[in-house]
Amino acid sequence: MRLRRTAVALLLAATAALGGATPATAHSGPSGPPAHFPTGTATGPDGRTALTDDQGRRLQLRGFNLDKYAEATEADLTSIAAQGFTLVRLPVSWTRLEPEHGRLDPAELHRIQQLLGWADHVGLLVLVDFHQDVYGPKFGGGSNGIPAWATRDDGLPFTPDPKDWFAGYFQPAVQAAFRHLYDDPDLRAWQADFYTRLARELRGHRSLLGYDLFNEPFGPVDGDPTDPAVLAAASAALEQGRLADMYRRLITAVRHVDSRAWLFVEPTVLVGQGVPTRLPGFTDPRPGAPRLGYAPHFYDTAVENGADWDQSDGFVEQYTAAISGYPVAHRLPVLVGEWGPPDSRTPGNTLLVRRQVAAMDGFTEGWTMWYWCRGTGGYCALDPTGRPAPGDGPAFGPYPAAVAGTGVRTTDGAVRWTADGTGRTSELVLPPAAFPRGARVTVSPADARVEVEQPTAGRAGTVRIRLPHTRPGTPVTVALTPR
Repeated sequence: MRLRRTAVALLLAATAALGGATPATAHSGPSGPPAHFPTGTATGPDGRTALTDDQGRRLQLRGFNLDKYAEATEADLTSIAAQGFTLVRLPVSWTRLEPEHGRLDPAELHRIQQLLGWADHVGLLVLVDFHQDVYGPKFGGGSNGIPAWATRDDGLPFTPDPKDWFAGYFQPAVQAAFRHLYDDPDLRAWQADFYTRLARELRGHRSLLGYDLFNEPFGPVDGDPTDPAVLAAASAALEQGRLADMYRRLITAVRHVDSRAWLFVEPTVLVGQGVPTRLPGFTDPRPGAPRLGYAPHFYDTAVENGADWDQSDGFVEQYTAAISGYPVAHRLPVLVGEWGPPDSRTPGNTLLVRRQVAAMDGFTEGWTMWYWCRGTGGYCALDPTGRPAPGDGPAFGPYPAAVAGTGVRTTDGAVRWTADGTGRTSELVLPPAAFPRGARVTVSPADARVEVEQPTAGRAGTVRIRLPHTRPGTPVTVALTPR
């Protein structure tokens, strides 16, 4: 079995230098429209659980990952919001935040708080991602992941493979480090304490959506990792045992200090192979309704290893089938935390982006593409001029940000849903990349009250639809075509 590689060009430069920008305060008023913060959920007849706002409208959150080391600029966040996106996923590093046990680094904390302030100023929500790749820096991860002082490898060997960094997970030293992290009482307590202290520092930021509790979790594999059956069994054992216990600890750790934030759990990366997760359900100790979600990644192994996508491989269909059961069973909203090919310019990968956007419209309440940067490849969503990279156009398409209805779908240039009869206003986003000269808007039923704010070169537009006299169950169609 071919093992997935994540970003091959993660060191591409951000769009501007960090210095010189004036930070917005964490609680300053937004200059753009405020992001819709989800205050609850609603489960439809099909079992899909939507995020809802305080008006009961179904929300869609869309956006991009920022770089791994919180080195995005105010200009990056402004341009993301200007394209009509409402969410960024911010990878953070335990290593950088707590370089010494028991001391949070004030400069790193300031950087994250500064980003949250910038996000609030332009109306973005932020999902903080506790990121790791191959455990931590002791195994070649740079400044990413679990700190060296929390790494115990039993003196076992580690030999990196520069051609396949993901293979490092199966090295004896890395396997030992994960065992200790999951099993050792002091490491478990240190990790939980770190989450509590960081959550205490970040709580109260209006832009903070919540936390992705552990990026791409992995663990011990007893046996040959190239055997799909061995790997699937190891993944199931991890999800049902050690990883489930970790998530329970981390949920409790954050909830000690923050009852507002949403908390998302990730399955292992085998979901990308069409292997359903074996995670159990989780209990949210916050008062009121739970704020828990499911955040799988959406990567094709062959594409990650450099191939152009072959649509006959069944990847999209197998993935969709693999991720659907768990969130339905536990009534969790789905937010795809990472997706996108390393090079969207090739014919197969261009088609893959289109197929993934269409597929996610059917099962997720939001997504963050990997990732926001300029370049000529290497996962960059923008070309060197700042326009959508060739092939990534579907990710910059129109979408329903908040809808007073159910069964919301976007297909063939139209957004469709079934009205809930409340008469509340629905809002659709018109990104300037998709509508550079504006949009023609046609709405059915014909008596709908429609307000169109056309996009400009530097700001997304909005379509607002109100159906004050519509019965519940009435089909609604909003057709959108570029001028």
